[in-house]
Amino acid sequence: MPATLTCPLLGDSASADWPAFAQSWDRLELDTYMGDGGRYRRRRYATLAAIAHSADLQTQPHQPHYQSLDYNRLNGGIARHFAPVEDAVLAGPAMQASLSAGLAIFQALHPGRAAHIEVHQFRIEARAGALGQPTPEGKHRDGVDFVLVMMVRRSNVARGTTEIFDTAGARIDSFTLTEPGDMALVDDHRALHGVTPVSPVDATRPAWRDVLVATYRAAGERSAS
Repeated sequence: MPATLTCPLLGDSASADWPAFAQSWDRLELDTYMGDGGRYRRRRYATLAAIAHSADLQTQPHQPHYQSLDYNRLNGGIARHFAPVEDAVLAGPAMQASLSAGLAIFQALHPGRAAHIEVHQFRIEARAGALGQPTPEGKHRDGVDFVLVMMVRRSNVARGTTEIFDTAGARIDSFTLTEPGDMALVDDHRALHGVTPVSPVDATRPAWRDVLVATYRAAGERSAS
């Protein structure tokens, strides 16, 4: 979904908040859990919840991130403790509007279900002779119901193409998120996804790709409609 469609959806308050929202990616912390030994990823993490039939996003106590090896063969199988998303960023209009947009789609796909939401701020850095790997685990599912990926900022990077695969692993689509607000929406039951490595356009300057990833998973019992 291009930014020309998502930005009006997010609203004027999110647009006004966007510069501060994007600048918060400059304060992400190094991900030291990379199974490939890489030091190219920075991140922050948060969890939220929404009860069935409600648009109210409720911040949950900070907790580690866990994926089984079934879904992440590189970094799964352990509890990974990441720095929290800053309170002001999580509560800010840009973040709230983005997460609410994803929640509305999740609720349309899974009516009557409460949602468990995990929020990831990612920065992937690239250097001369060292590619940045947005998805070092390769094409994958996240083990959730629905995934939102939104471009925040690209600086001096080439590639970083999002690829969508069917459940048999055949590529069915590809596109590159380039503009702030460009968004990919993935039904995690029906498709795998991955992103090609990024490299610097000018090897003498810093290069990075900043994205917001939010995953939505049905939680608790189905409510009465």
